[in-house]
Amino acid sequence: MTVVLRAATPLDAGATGNILWQSLRRAPNAEVFSAAEAIGYCGVMIERNWVTVAMSGTGVQGFLARDGQEICALYTAATARGQAIGRRLVEKAKCEVSRLHLQTSGANTRARRFYARAGFVPVPPAHRARPDATQPAWTYVWQKEIAA
Repeated sequence: MTVVLRAATPLDAGATGNILWQSLRRAPNAEVFSAAEAIGYCGVMIERNWVTVAMSGTGVQGFLARDGQEICALYTAATARGQAIGRRLVEKAKCEVSRLHLQTSGANTRARRFYARAGFVPVPPAHRARPDATQPAWTYVWQKEIAA
């Protein structure tokens, strides 16, 4: 599959929102939004120019939302998993800033392995992100190496 990365436009809110909604519906212990709320949330991130989408001939395959150095969201369509789309989105973000950080649930072992392979270093949780959270959030940090 040929994939092109580009800045999201307002017309991408529906596709990115659907990818987010579908992903959250499958995740254990995730706060589930309605499909309309997920589309609205993605629309706001797109309006703020935070979102890069991965496009193929069949449409949006994934997206990364970044506010400065913080990765706020990284999701791929279920049919696009395992095709290095997430890796490509993260590599693009790494080219744009010298440091990145994010949080992911301790229960999301797949995401934790992905970020570790992408060069992010885990910072063990000191406390629960929310009092009702069953798993504490883990922070991951990536820092561009500075040549001596």
